[in-house]
Amino acid sequence: MSIDFELARFNLVEQQVRPWEVLDPRVLDVLGRVRREDFVQPRHRKLAFADVALPLEHGESMMKPVLEGRMLQALELEDGDEVLEIGTGSGFITACLANLARAVVSIDIHADFVVRARARLQGLGLANARIEQADALDFRPGRLFDAVCVTGAVAEAPAAFASWLRPGGRLFLVRGLAPAMEAVRVRLDPDGRLHQDSLFETDLPYLRGAEPRATFVL
Repeated sequence: MSIDFELARFNLVEQQVRPWEVLDPRVLDVLGRVRREDFVQPRHRKLAFADVALPLEHGESMMKPVLEGRMLQALELEDGDEVLEIGTGSGFITACLANLARAVVSIDIHADFVVRARARLQGLGLANARIEQADALDFRPGRLFDAVCVTGAVAEAPAAFASWLRPGGRLFLVRGLAPAMEAVRVRLDPDGRLHQDSLFETDLPYLRGAEPRATFVL
C-alpha cells in the first residue's frame, strides 16, 4: 500500500505537533519541509509520521515527532545562532537545526550514525552542520554556543553541558528516572546565573554513560 508522504507530513504538523502546543511558525515550517521519512530505517518509512519513537541501531531511537517539535521550540532558535547537538542519531534533528540556525555542531558516540548522518545532510546540501564522533561526557568543544540540544536522557544533568552556553543561551535536556522524566530548559542570564524551566514529562533512552547509578540493597 502506497502512502502520500506530503499529506502525511502535513497531517503530522497540523494534527499531532501543533496540538501539542508547538506554535513557533519556524519550527512548524521546518517540520513540514524536512523529509522525516528519509531519516528512518527503510522498513519504517511508512511509520515515519506515526506518534511513536522509531528504533535505530545500538538500542537507540528517534524521538516521537511531538517531542521533536517541543524540543526545537524550546531552543528559541534565531537565524544567527550557533548550536551544539548532543546525540546525532538519524540526523533528522540535525537537519532541522541546520535549517533554523546559522551553524550546527553535532556529536554522536556511534561511528556509523556519524557517517550516515553526514551523507544525509550532504545530500540535502546543508553545509552549515558539522558532525563528529565523540562521547558527550568527555567532549571538550573549546567554544561556546547559543543553544545546546541534548537528544538523550540523563539521570543527572552534567554541569559541563550548561558551561558551553553563551550568555543568553538555552540548553534543552531530559533528566530523571524512567518512566517519568522531566524535560527542562536551562537559560544562562547575562549576569551568569542559570534559570531553569520545567517543560513537560516524557521518557527517553539514556545517553551512553548517563544512566542512573546502580544501587545495592542488602
